[in-house]
Amino acid sequence: MIRTRVVRCRRAVVFVLPGLWVLAVVLWELLSPLGTRFVELLAATPAIACAGTGRRQCVVLGGACALFALLPLGPSWRTAPGSRLGTCCAILAVVVASYLTSGRRRRLTQELERVKEIAVTAQRALLRPLPPLLDGLALAGGHLSASHGALVGGDLYEVQATAHGVRVVMGDVRGHGLPALSTVAALLGSFREAAHDEPELPGVLRRLERALHRHLRDRDRTEPPRPGQGGADRADAEEFVTVLLLEVGAHGEVRALNCGHPWPHRLPGAGPDGPRAVALAPGDPLPPLGMFPLPADLPVLALDRLLPGDALVLHTDGAEDARDATGAFFPLSGALARTAHAAPATVVARVQDALLRHTGGLLTDDFALLVLRNDRVRVPEQPSPLPLEPCCRRP
Repeated sequence: MIRTRVVRCRRAVVFVLPGLWVLAVVLWELLSPLGTRFVELLAATPAIACAGTGRRQCVVLGGACALFALLPLGPSWRTAPGSRLGTCCAILAVVVASYLTSGRRRRLTQELERVKEIAVTAQRALLRPLPPLLDGLALAGGHLSASHGALVGGDLYEVQATAHGVRVVMGDVRGHGLPALSTVAALLGSFREAAHDEPELPGVLRRLERALHRHLRDRDRTEPPRPGQGGADRADAEEFVTVLLLEVGAHGEVRALNCGHPWPHRLPGAGPDGPRAVALAPGDPLPPLGMFPLPADLPVLALDRLLPGDALVLHTDGAEDARDATGAFFPLSGALARTAHAAPATVVARVQDALLRHTGGLLTDDFALLVLRNDRVRVPEQPSPLPLEPCCRRP
């Protein structure tokens, strides 16, 4: 509400600024001592209108105000007729130039809006919006990119309901921003297929590893090496991805495979301890994907059962590494605890707002957050309150 009022006030000031400029010049001219001339400054009125609102109507109106402002000064007010004619010509010239500039500015603005619309559509196709409810799990995800104006970056997440359970991936590509988008696209495409095809979670992780290596090899063929880079220094030898894979069963059992990614937090439902966030750490994670080949045996770890009302919060290290102006780290656990009983979308929005306030809006790394809450309701079998009667009676 406050931000809307500020924007409206700014628009009003910009709209009346040309008129204020004309009034100031006229008063300055009338009150200045003899021999001092400021009337020529009226020629700047159309340019001020063009720089402010950018509307052609405002440019023409500003020029008209500047011309009419010459009338109160009278035909002989401190200026010779030739000087007044020169001022009128200057005003008209600035009106024409500002009018043409305003038209070009409008066309460029429309083109920029079309490009932004296309970019937003493409980015949303890459990191698809999550459904609010999937197989009994309430979902919400959010992403903050370190690249100004980008909706996605080097962080990725996806949720798929499969015959093997609800499968989730959260990852963080080395680097951040737009340069990591191609790797994100390769991994998400592979996960969306492997989540349905592979009966076991280790098979999904191996598919992601193959997709990463294949993508880096293809990229090396099309992109020339940077100066001083070659052989083992190529991108496939220096790029890696942290990956967290989860599988949520029908009864809330959660199985996980972790390759160098932060473990999630669990937000218990209503209980005697009040709202809190529990950091899970069931074991040591594997190295990030791409640094070393995956071992032959991939142990799947079991997390705490996700009871009805409980929520899991997956995140990237962009939150843990975020600092304020004094160098203090962002208290992620505290921010989650304050929103423990809120809806998943509310949790995402509040944590993002808290992170932006903590960093002053300056992010040095991408940040992704994914919340899954078990909204499955268990209804125990109860006897019917009505007596059972036979459908027919024998005479």
